[in-house]
Amino acid sequence: MAYRQYKFNPQTFTYELIAAPFKIRFYRFLRKVLIGFILASIVNLLFSYFFYTPKMYRIARNNNELVFKYNILQDKIAAANKKLAEIKHRDNNVYRSLFAADTLDIPGLYDPYPDTRYARLAGDPYTPLMTQAWHDLDDLNRLLYLESRSLDEMQTLALDKEDMALAIPAIMPIDRKKIRGNIGKFGMRLHPVLKRYIGHEGIDFGSPIGTPVYATGNGTVTKDNALAGYGKQVLIDHGYGYRTRYAHLSKILVSPGQQVKRGEIIGEVGNTGRSTGSHLHYEVIYRGRHVDPFNYFRRDMSEAEFAKIIESAQTTTFEAD
Repeated sequence: MAYRQYKFNPQTFTYELIAAPFKIRFYRFLRKVLIGFILASIVNLLFSYFFYTPKMYRIARNNNELVFKYNILQDKIAAANKKLAEIKHRDNNVYRSLFAADTLDIPGLYDPYPDTRYARLAGDPYTPLMTQAWHDLDDLNRLLYLESRSLDEMQTLALDKEDMALAIPAIMPIDRKKIRGNIGKFGMRLHPVLKRYIGHEGIDFGSPIGTPVYATGNGTVTKDNALAGYGKQVLIDHGYGYRTRYAHLSKILVSPGQQVKRGEIIGEVGNTGRSTGSHLHYEVIYRGRHVDPFNYFRRDMSEAEFAKIIESAQTTTFEAD
């Protein structure tokens, strides 16, 4: 209780209250206001601790909506990644196989991003949720970019599919009616001269000397630096990663830089080089690796079709500039 001062009035024979100075009255009022403010703050703090205020209800509702939206976003990202994975599977196992194209590899595409990329998301209760969503989006963007590049390449190959179909070695290099004896297989075999098992990088067609040898696909004759054991030989670059070699020839009828057409005569069977009898040694090289030529022969081609290709090819010769 505030202290009060009284003064005796001899005229009225009573005690009268002495009014306090303004400064003291102001301080007393300010003290009451401050005490009231502190008490109100304590009450509000206790109330907000045990009960939700309207503002806190709004914040909690907004946070729940944010988490819900992030979960929807991650579900959509997962669905998009699944669709892209299906496209990638078809791309690698169907589209690229049709064009004999290797799987596309972009160096550095999957290098991890630095931690600083997600640093701005730190310090929030929902940081793990937001960071995971960003990681998923980055993975999606990488896969999307990879498939975009791959399909662009497939589109280019599709535009050149006619040229590619004519370039891939697809016919036998000599008339099958001219073949004598068995065809020498591709792979490991006992070498007829060295008398030991070594890899045979092509196949051998036994045939009389002078039998015409035909280009198995469109291409350009290139200079060959192969071993001398092959004797007289022709190497054709067909493009698209393919080359073919025709060895042990008796005559070479083309020259480096000359463009040839599938079925065109490029030489004659011989017995030059390291050979024990007249035959043609034929190789198919894809992207620098020897492959089995039998996998490229068109098994459904009739003798009439073979003769027709040879006849049409002999009428035209393309010369390099």
